[in-house]
Amino acid sequence: MWLEFSNLTIISLNCLGIPAVHLAIAWLCEQFSDHRFIRCLPSVAPKPNKFYEKYLFIRRWKHLLPDGAPWFDGFPKKKLKSTEPDYLRKFILETRRGEFSHWVQWILITGFIAWNPFPANLIIIAYAFASNVPCLVNLRHTRQRLLPALIKQL
Repeated sequence: MWLEFSNLTIISLNCLGIPAVHLAIAWLCEQFSDHRFIRCLPSVAPKPNKFYEKYLFIRRWKHLLPDGAPWFDGFPKKKLKSTEPDYLRKFILETRRGEFSHWVQWILITGFIAWNPFPANLIIIAYAFASNVPCLVNLRHTRQRLLPALIKQL
């Protein structure tokens, strides 16, 4: 524990600060311009990567993840609504935005260990991991599935 606070202050910081970080970073990332997340498309469609399905069983649990983007008038990524190239480009862009958001959330929430004593600091690290890694995995998996569909249409 790098900073000393009373137990009540620590509990307050955690209970108010962690949700605030999630929401603030998600909102902030929605405000960023799309051009920050645009990448060149590969000229050849990548081969399907079955790792996510075979070893992480992503199809069994991905429906349980929330899609926070619509809370801030962002692009909904829960369901694919079209296969039009412009829509797929936007969807892929939004998976990058979501991935960036979750990486920043993971890093900032892990920083809460600065005032949490042992073993609470381990719980904070586990929470930061558990609340962001499944989303990161799902976003990458989704992007890997959409890229071949988009490239095939171009």
